[in-house]
Amino acid sequence: MTDQSLRLGSPVAGTRGRIIDLLRRSPATATEIASTLQLTYNAVRSHLGALHRDGLVQMGGMQRGGTRPAVLYELAPGVNEALSRAYVPFLTHVLRELGARQSPSELDEFMRRVGRRLAGQWTRPRGSLRERVEAASALLKTLGGPNEVETGDGTLTIRGFGCLLHAAVGEQPAVCRAMESLLQELLEAPVTECCERGERPRCCFAIAG
Repeated sequence: MTDQSLRLGSPVAGTRGRIIDLLRRSPATATEIASTLQLTYNAVRSHLGALHRDGLVQMGGMQRGGTRPAVLYELAPGVNEALSRAYVPFLTHVLRELGARQSPSELDEFMRRVGRRLAGQWTRPRGSLRERVEAASALLKTLGGPNEVETGDGTLTIRGFGCLLHAAVGEQPAVCRAMESLLQELLEAPVTECCERGERPRCCFAIAG
């Protein structure tokens, strides 16, 4: 994904947000952005540099100018999706409908199949179980789930500081089965979810050695 701090539906505020909104329409040069937003060229270049470092904007080619070609800036892949605020309410209603139409066991198995499909997006980590778990922990972090790996009683546990899918889990706790299944596929080891689902939900997955 792009900037690890960017979440689904989270806005980019201020001048950088205005630049993002402009680039959602079409790629533009720094000069064009400065003219449209009535900013100085140097100010726009500074903001574009920050957005580029955050992985939100990329250079998309060159545009012929009067004296020399100018760089065209465009949104990085995935940014439009990350900025959308429709995903969470849409997913909430999908889960509500699934829960109404399927028995608990059917929904549980459905979520496990979703997890196995999701696992296919990433290469299985290699090495010892500890190395594979550390790699899985790093993957969850890139997906927006800060966590740490704990060791105890012959079990490795990935314990999150929050919940990756808190809005979905609040609607349907079986969603945790999808993440359990995803990790089991990637690690090729037994995984048991031990998530907390109170006021402050937290991911938790125990991996047997």
